[in-house]
Amino acid sequence: MRADLAASYGEERLPRYTSYPTAPHFSATIGADTYARWLSELPPGSSASLYLHVPFCREMCWYCGCHTQIVRRDGLIAAYQRTLLSEIAQVAETIGRRIKVEHIHFGGGTPTIMAPDAFAELMAAMRHAFFVLPSAEIAVEIDPRTLTAEMVETMRLSGVNRASLGVQSFDPVVQRAINRVQSYEQTASVVDRLQRAGIKGINFDLIYGLPHQTIASCIDTVRRSLELGPDRFSVFGYAHVPDFKKHQRMINEKHLPDGLARHDQACAIANALKEAGYVQVGLDHFARPGDAMAVAFEDRTLRRNFQGYTTDRGEVLIGFGASAIGHLPQGYVQNEVQIGAYAQSITSGRLATAKGYGLTDDDRLRADIIERIMCEFSADLGDICARHGAEPEAMLKSAARLKPLISDGVVRLDGDRLAVASDSRFLVRSVAAAFDAHLNPAKQLHSRAV
Repeated sequence: MRADLAASYGEERLPRYTSYPTAPHFSATIGADTYARWLSELPPGSSASLYLHVPFCREMCWYCGCHTQIVRRDGLIAAYQRTLLSEIAQVAETIGRRIKVEHIHFGGGTPTIMAPDAFAELMAAMRHAFFVLPSAEIAVEIDPRTLTAEMVETMRLSGVNRASLGVQSFDPVVQRAINRVQSYEQTASVVDRLQRAGIKGINFDLIYGLPHQTIASCIDTVRRSLELGPDRFSVFGYAHVPDFKKHQRMINEKHLPDGLARHDQACAIANALKEAGYVQVGLDHFARPGDAMAVAFEDRTLRRNFQGYTTDRGEVLIGFGASAIGHLPQGYVQNEVQIGAYAQSITSGRLATAKGYGLTDDDRLRADIIERIMCEFSADLGDICARHGAEPEAMLKSAARLKPLISDGVVRLDGDRLAVASDSRFLVRSVAAAFDAHLNPAKQLHSRAV
């Protein structure tokens, strides 16, 4: 990375743009009544994706940015599962018909912390409430340290076909610094059990920018991961926001790499994966050639949602659970973050929506542009604006942050077509931010741009 670009852009705090507008702009003016109306207005023939958030872990990883809490008593997990069952039934009743479902994703926290029979009951409830297509992708996030043989078998019987394993780093020094000690052998054993159960879609999550992390340890983690043959990798930069996530204060900031070192680590991981034959998909995903995600990237049909890059082309995402976010044609909704408030709403027979955002025509236009930039490193502003009844000249004029990016060679503008320079793709979030009409850098708690 050029030193001048690092100085100009590397320390900016910017969204990852898994939505637009981003969650900090949601407000309590959107509540349960609005969400119920939006659900009832879904057009005939709509299909949906479902996201279920399970906010429990056995211990806290100090790098974690998720909404989760440590729980020792399984009774709390069982009570939460029963609340999820009620919410699924409420949402289905509000929609008023059994709509098609193409994707289901269990996130957390640690979804597999549930008892196997509770997980099976949730899957059965979703199949009863919605028409889950036989071809649906059903994905579960997994902590390899706690996965049991019984849960693997339950996942198989429930139709799970993709598992996302948190690896982060195999370096024991880094693992101790982030409070996540996970041996290579534990991870290898879980991969073997999943594949023997017929769960062939395996994702690995890696993180760079962690305390004590080096280029050498990043490359070693990739090398050892490749021995286990996952078909996809997600590679994220650690977002250090201790004011927002108090447990991150356990990480000594003096041991964190600076912007240039983070960039070098990201490049080292990317180069190692590409040399091994993986296709780089967008900013931070990698997939085997022929994998659905690699194909979507090549076909320019890749999408972006709250799980990152996705092959899901649907316009409806229904979120279940505390803090879960949904996306409908009319806008975004988010459930109560605190588990108690979430459960109280659902048990009282009321949807748990705490806040949201109603999309304007300008939001939809900008969201389209930002998604194409994040997914393709380019955007045909003429085509996109024409579909939204807007003028590309006016959009470019409103994007004042774009001018220095063009001057610095980060962005090329050919007529109405914008493209991120191939050697500056690590700044794609900076380019997307040029079209963010809501961005206020002084009030952001996002991760660094690099």
